[in-house]
Amino acid sequence: MAATHGEYRGYLRNAVDMEAGQHRFHPVQSSEPTYRPLLFGTLADGLLQVASSVAILLHLTGYLQEVDLSAAPHRPIEEVQTEPVLNALRDTRKPRKCKPSKENVPAAHLQIRTRQEYPKKGEPKAITIDWDEVHGYRHKMHYQKGKLLVMESGFYYVYAKTCFRYYRQGGPEDGGGQGGASPVDVSNTQLIQYIYHEIINQNSKALLLMKTGSTMRWNDTSYNMYCAQQGRGVKLNEGDALFVNVSNAWMLDPEGEGTYFGAIKLGN
Repeated sequence: MAATHGEYRGYLRNAVDMEAGQHRFHPVQSSEPTYRPLLFGTLADGLLQVASSVAILLHLTGYLQEVDLSAAPHRPIEEVQTEPVLNALRDTRKPRKCKPSKENVPAAHLQIRTRQEYPKKGEPKAITIDWDEVHGYRHKMHYQKGKLLVMESGFYYVYAKTCFRYYRQGGPEDGGGQGGASPVDVSNTQLIQYIYHEIINQNSKALLLMKTGSTMRWNDTSYNMYCAQQGRGVKLNEGDALFVNVSNAWMLDPEGEGTYFGAIKLGN
């Protein structure tokens, strides 16, 4: 009977211990459903951050832009990109004018005509230069006796360059000293260039457009050279004329690279 009582007490102690053990480990078992949603949420946030970073990287590298443009296969990529900018810059209130081609612009460029005879008197009187019409360039402009004639009204740029030179007396380039001719005094020589505008509406009155030059003190025993150049814009009408006068024309350099005359139309 005594053994039976002891076994009963042992059974009770074991039952209590088992209940106590179950209560100790029960919170651990009940915590599993709490950690699983937390773990899944952390993984989902990480995936969203990675996807966002990849999307930003693709946008910066232009991949997403190319994908968007591919939705319009019938329009070139350049047209799709530039059309909004062109529409913003274009002013629809102003009519667009076609620019004239270069082939239709009135222009002329003439070089000095060689073998011209001018008196060697040393006189400062200005003489009109005669230009080489055959080897020059003219388009929609006439030429007559040293004058460029305007065929089309507009705003022109007119220019001219004249070079003067003098060799020592009796040299190969100068006729001085030959045939008993007396030498010319060049110690105080006026070398002046004038460009005139002859207006047909004012009875062909010539107006001085430009003037340049210098009074040179040259040595008559050595080589001397001086160049004058000028140009400006002017309004010309159909029928007007342009010409160049110089003093001491007998000293003009006969080379076309140094002495020339021309005009070109810039606009209306």
